[in-house]
Amino acid sequence: MKTLTKPQAENYMILYPISWETFGRMSEELSENSAKRLTYDGEYLQIMSPLVEHENNNWFISRLIFIMAEELDLNIKSVGSLTLKRDDIKKGIEPDACFYLKNEPLVRNKQYIDLNKGDVAPDLAIEIDITSGSLDKFPIYAALGVEEIWRYDGQVLRFYGLNKNREIYEEMSKSIAFPKLDIALIPQWLEQRLIIGETAVLKQVRKWVKEQKN
Repeated sequence: MKTLTKPQAENYMILYPISWETFGRMSEELSENSAKRLTYDGEYLQIMSPLVEHENNNWFISRLIFIMAEELDLNIKSVGSLTLKRDDIKKGIEPDACFYLKNEPLVRNKQYIDLNKGDVAPDLAIEIDITSGSLDKFPIYAALGVEEIWRYDGQVLRFYGLNKNREIYEEMSKSIAFPKLDIALIPQWLEQRLIIGETAVLKQVRKWVKEQKN
């Protein structure tokens, strides 16, 4: 079994070979009492432990999404780092955060979501990926059917959407979920929160969204 560790904004370990059944057991055991994120693809299992920088970025971007949905009167279902997996393709992932927007009505009344039982994948996933060398997660998301990914590397935020064949992701200048959002604004907001504080920036975000409605 090979292992790889590299601490930075997140600590992670990659194990190989790991069976799909072992991934399933570990996912269940860690789901209730751990902040660790698991990713599984082709007998490779990545276990990532987010540190403060990672989690703070994740929380702040997630909060931005919720505020935009709220101000735009969009129903949203936040499911956090919900384990997304399918037994038939043996791929699984735990996003930093994920959300239902367009497909929110399909899961609104569900407290338990299972892609193996026909539930639709979230519309939007957030990936904070500051430490280089982690597994390529995009093929997993594509196979599971997540339409849009926001990826932040600690400096640059990028939007990605599934192509027409829904097989690979293409970088986009505009978000599918929030088409009026200027991609350059989020890194600015992320930087400003370290200067004037999170509450002050979130007030600015709320004001900006209201202005877009006028």
